[in-house]
Amino acid sequence: MSSDPPFKATVGIRPASRTDFIDVRAKLAEEFGSEFARYPKALYISHHTTAGYLHQRLAHRLDYDRKRLREYIKVFHEIFPPNAGYEHDELELRTELSDAQKETEPENADSHLTFIGAGLQSAASYDNEAGRPVWFVDLDGVHRGGTRDRRTTVVGYGSEEVVARTQLSVEASPRAIDAIDLREPGVGLVDRLQDLIEEHGISFGRLDVSLAARETHASLTVNEFEPLLMQRDLRRALLSPLRFMADQGRKMLRTPLSIPGKALRLPGKALRLSGKALHVARMGRTVLRTSPGPVIDTATVEAVHIMNAVLERIGVDESVIARMLNRALALPVGRFQGLRRDVSLPVIDRDGDGNGEIPWGTYQSPILIQWKAPTEPTRELDVKLVRFA
Repeated sequence: MSSDPPFKATVGIRPASRTDFIDVRAKLAEEFGSEFARYPKALYISHHTTAGYLHQRLAHRLDYDRKRLREYIKVFHEIFPPNAGYEHDELELRTELSDAQKETEPENADSHLTFIGAGLQSAASYDNEAGRPVWFVDLDGVHRGGTRDRRTTVVGYGSEEVVARTQLSVEASPRAIDAIDLREPGVGLVDRLQDLIEEHGISFGRLDVSLAARETHASLTVNEFEPLLMQRDLRRALLSPLRFMADQGRKMLRTPLSIPGKALRLPGKALRLSGKALHVARMGRTVLRTSPGPVIDTATVEAVHIMNAVLERIGVDESVIARMLNRALALPVGRFQGLRRDVSLPVIDRDGDGNGEIPWGTYQSPILIQWKAPTEPTRELDVKLVRFA
């Protein structure tokens, strides 16, 4: 087995709905049969920023069950609902889009944020076990422009070997809440990773990049670094996931006559969301990672103040409702988001010449997210280079 070259195939996917779950392993078994099945391991690669894979540990804790997976993703759809005033969806502000593109561009900030918040991966290694599904999770498969044509590449292999470990520094942001595009040429990270691949002559493998142990209040993902999404929506929505409640509260305070009917519904919504958050927090022992310490930013505090003001204006005793609302809003972000401290980047031989490279999707970038500025001017990343045999 170890002498066999890795198996590589790219499979087309046509989602049936905006949120869809496709068993890629079943598609491979149907199309390639024993040619793929004889490999005990496989790396699944998504070339998209609103569709990807769960880490296998998380998939295992969900019993690889489509219904449980749907319920898991549904939690994040409630945290990041569509059409919640995201600036990424204000297409007239998107200077990188032509007028023609703006006509069909999806309003999908919620899909990007759900991808990040739920801890979806652009590349994930799985044990290749017969009968066990590997779900391609599509969060934006059908939109106003039509149905997307998705692609996923799968590399089957027999074993893996760690050939190099190193630590690389990247410049930190002085802002408390920020996102850094690690694919930017000025950062230099991607060039250093490619140098490492070439130095060790890797054709097929994986780069595991993680935050060093001392790095706190930060996470890593692979997604689209669109400025409005990453510098506006991510700050306000991802790191304060109930911020849309504050937006609703502001509108209510501006229109006092509309408060009574709306206000009676808002606390209920807050409590329903807190119930969802608590549900995921309970899952956290086995499903989600827990960030060190609570993350309570100014938007969360603002949300609490606004909702308290609403309650006070309509004469509702906040001794019960407001305390419960405050408790819901103060839940640590890490308890109900799948933010990860690591990403895997695939290395494949695209042209058959033996030279490996990272097969970036058109809009994919490794992104460092932080919700508290570090004390040092740089952040350290641990890098592990793995060769597939």
